[in-house]
Amino acid sequence: MKKFQGRVIFAEDFTGEAVVSRSGFNTLASFQKSALLKTSKKIIVSDQNNKDVYKKNVTGKILCLPETIGSTTGGMVIQTVASRNLSPKAFLFSKHIDPLAASGIILANVWNNVPIIAIDELGDDFLNEVNSGDEITIHADGSVYVSKNLDDSKDSDEVDDLEEEDLD
Repeated sequence: MKKFQGRVIFAEDFTGEAVVSRSGFNTLASFQKSALLKTSKKIIVSDQNNKDVYKKNVTGKILCLPETIGSTTGGMVIQTVASRNLSPKAFLFSKHIDPLAASGIILANVWNNVPIIAIDELGDDFLNEVNSGDEITIHADGSVYVSKNLDDSKDSDEVDDLEEEDLD
């Protein structure tokens, strides 16, 4: 188990499964298809340009990423999926959180009363260490523990073909 220390934006104690993007995470491109379907029960990442997380379920998971990129609607997209209880449980940033992601996470926490953990400045070593499927333990003080997934057959929920029925 390896420990990392980050800066707390919002935090509480939580243990869950990592979904890792090693490149910038485009919230609009990733959440758009699931968010637009009113019957969606989970967010399956639809950004084909992000091979790390494409077709993976991020609902209730711990999303590990360097930063978010893309549209200025990114914050509103995070808030929208949170209002439908479809968001990741946590966003763990290796770099400094960007204003758009921060605004969406703050809106979800304050307006929707949906607690989304956000910790930034975990460092590049964090993203080099963590893999999708690893267990992560987060503490309210911003400490993050990565436990390696010893079962290689276990990976984050992934769908073979992203269709509407996968989102139900």
